[in-house]
Amino acid sequence: MPELYSSSPLPIRDDLLAAHTQAWERIARPGTWWDGTARVAIAAETRQASHSALCRRRKEALSPLAVEGDHDSLGQLPELAVEVVHRVRTDPGRLGESWYRSVIARGLSEEQYVEIVSVIAHVVAIDTMAHGLGLDPLLLPDPEPGVPTRRRPAGAKPGGAWVPWLEPADAIDAEAGIYPSGRPPANIMKAMSLVPDEVRSFFDLVSHQYLPGEVMRDFAHEYRAISHAQIELLAARVSALNQCLY
Repeated sequence: MPELYSSSPLPIRDDLLAAHTQAWERIARPGTWWDGTARVAIAAETRQASHSALCRRRKEALSPLAVEGDHDSLGQLPELAVEVVHRVRTDPGRLGESWYRSVIARGLSEEQYVEIVSVIAHVVAIDTMAHGLGLDPLLLPDPEPGVPTRRRPAGAKPGGAWVPWLEPADAIDAEAGIYPSGRPPANIMKAMSLVPDEVRSFFDLVSHQYLPGEVMRDFAHEYRAISHAQIELLAARVSALNQCLY
């Protein structure tokens, strides 16, 4: 695969480039509940969602549930998966538990839902990086052969999210390392723990784009070209613009 961001007008930290490369290649590999072909299709549909006329009409409506129609999809995924990708990508601030429950009732598993959300999050993070550098979106990787592992953590149970999650005390060796040691994990980490490999992958990306967990509160030292305060100012502004309640 060609080096990511090879035409970047700005230098990219080696660790950040490596993290993005690893995450991008992983999209093409079989996951826990979707194979490589489906994962690349989810990534492609994540981009397609921005061009969907139905999504635009729903975004402009007082309630997205008031607008019916068909998605302008690429036709590579089941209709229910397309609905999830488009809604999560284009209007996440107005998702509701009743919508989530209806998706599960119509046949998408909780585990499949979580993995879709994770692939979307990876693609948006990397596409935003390319956009910020003034580059075209990266070419999607070619799917790799293989089958999903289909392993659900035995200790996963209902908690504070719509989906079941894994508390640290219920994790076994197979889930080792998904949470930081020495402090309780934030809910945002537990939210994807029904599919532990997605927690590992996404928060590895976060540690390089943002800060590793062990230094987030080390205010005596600065680890990036901008300060902790500047990082948090940018994070708060982006969260507000995206209606991120976290």
